Amino acid sequence: MITPLDSRVMDANAEALGVSVEELMGNAGRAVADFLKETYPGKRYAFFCGHGNNGGDGFAAASLLPKDRVKVFCITSPEKIRSPVVRGYMERTGKSPRQSDLDDMDFDVLVDCGLGTGLSGKLRPEYSDYVQFANAFKGPRVAVDVPTGLGTDISVKADITIALHEVKTGMNEENCGKIVVKDIGMPDKAFAETGPGDMLRYPVPAPGSHKGANGSLLVIGGGPYFGAPAMAAMAALRTGTDLVTVAAPESVFHEIAAASPVLMIEKLPGDHVDTCHLEKLLEMAANSTAVLIGPGLGKNEGTQALVRMFVKKCPVPIAIDADGLNALGKDFKVPSENIVLTPHAKEFERLGGNRENVPEGARNLGCTVLFKGRIDIISNGDRTKFNNTGCAGMTGAGTGDVLAGITAALLSKGMSAFDAACLAAYISGKAGEKAFADKSYGMIATDVIERIPEVLCEGLKR
Repeated sequence: MITPLDSRVMDANAEALGVSVEELMGNAGRAVADFLKETYPGKRYAFFCGHGNNGGDGFAAASLLPKDRVKVFCITSPEKIRSPVVRGYMERTGKSPRQSDLDDMDFDVLVDCGLGTGLSGKLRPEYSDYVQFANAFKGPRVAVDVPTGLGTDISVKADITIALHEVKTGMNEENCGKIVVKDIGMPDKAFAETGPGDMLRYPVPAPGSHKGANGSLLVIGGGPYFGAPAMAAMAALRTGTDLVTVAAPESVFHEIAAASPVLMIEKLPGDHVDTCHLEKLLEMAANSTAVLIGPGLGKNEGTQALVRMFVKKCPVPIAIDADGLNALGKDFKVPSENIVLTPHAKEFERLGGNRENVPEGARNLGCTVLFKGRIDIISNGDRTKFNNTGCAGMTGAGTGDVLAGITAALLSKGMSAFDAACLAAYISGKAGEKAFADKSYGMIATDVIERIPEVLCEGLKR
């Protein structure tokens, strides 16, 4: 099953792959028309279409059926159709669809193409009236993709639902009748690989949101190194997290603070993070929406013990990178599915994973793995996705810290572990491509950080 958002992501990714919405809509119309001709030969069909893409699928199907056996109605005013693609298919029907005449039942099969996926609450009055009309119809009711109103307080009681590409979340025989899945030519890569459509998953802040409402991230790092936690924290801020606090040993406090005046730094006594800091860090985590642990921590035995203890008790989602991964070891059991590990090949092997089978490793670990490579592999054991963005210039020091910061930022903004890892890989790679176009092989990790906002600007326009 796929979610309504998955459908939108796939449509956008397909378009980026060269398969247009017009082509997908045409394929959907052909699949629906062929099904109707085979299942109800010689019958008269009435299409009830909304003003969005679901209505477009209906118009496309109606245009392929004999005109003397087709009626086409718009559930709302045809003037509400804004999409030129939908309007184009409406014109291909050769008819002038009028707003639904709910007294006209002079047809044999009702084809429901009103509203697509992702609805909740109550339908607008015109759609509610239409659903009641449809449910009073005595003949076969065929819904396209999903029955209108599914997910609301009232929906069309379909005898058959033609699911396009894949069954959608919440669909079953009780609310959809017999479900028939039809291929519409969606490219496999549109779902198997990240693409510009994945930016639709980015949690855009509400207009009235307040400080801290869009993520509060705790970065635990530093000790022998100070650049790594600073870069991870700055990457998180550039990704849109409202508040980022770095908890670091006092020995590197000033160096990390000097990275930017917008960073908040919590000074931990000593020259490395240790088990004596556990309660303080757990308290800070409880006041955050996500944690990143690992950048620049080093391999002190006390530090490694702290990491293992903290990960087991942390109450919020965590991204674990670098020395945080090295602290876990092969026998460590990840306590939550809300964890993202960001290993390269050697780190994954130390966790007991095999680069040839990342999904199996993720399944054994019980969390999401963002396996870094020329092609990133993201898997939670059930779902796997590939990321092709990035460039050869991203092999320098610090780019992994940037990716970890982006991942943790998206976790802090409320994304699921798997979706956050996928989108982070995409954003990091695209930012790297932009930096490479300007700096070539002289690019450094901070160049990638500075390009993150450009990726957001482009991706969030859609």
